[in-house]
Amino acid sequence: MSQRKYELVYLFKPETPEQTMTDMHTQVETIVARLGGTIEKTENWGRRKLAYEIGHHKEGVYVLEVILGGGELMKELDRRLKVSDDLMRHLICRVDEDETVAERSRSKRVEGSRRRRIARGLPPDRQPGEGPGNTDGDDDRDDMSHGGEN
Repeated sequence: MSQRKYELVYLFKPETPEQTMTDMHTQVETIVARLGGTIEKTENWGRRKLAYEIGHHKEGVYVLEVILGGGELMKELDRRLKVSDDLMRHLICRVDEDETVAERSRSKRVEGSRRRRIARGLPPDRQPGEGPGNTDGDDDRDDMSHGGEN
């Protein structure tokens, strides 16, 4: 089974007791462990205003779980969360594909930068104190853009 990265966000009613939220997290942990996945990260985002009313609720408590697992695991989690009375909504998104695309774009950008630097006779990678990340206050462009002397 291939391990993929998913984000599970679920939304509790604002009056849900802390114990019920803990029980839901424990239930998710149990399902994930039983089906061979792992929980990479859990974040309780707390009580937030909703973009639109759900039922008569204007607020909800958000929880994020980052899970490594397969499709069967996500189907089982989805099935279990659908029947939970304590949740208003839940959403499962696969995020490993987006991270792969971002990494590919980043590596293409770095490779292009290295080629251009070599073509100009510079070392392939930026040196300390070079470029926009320069924070030593010695940047001539800053002086000129603010009316400094030439």
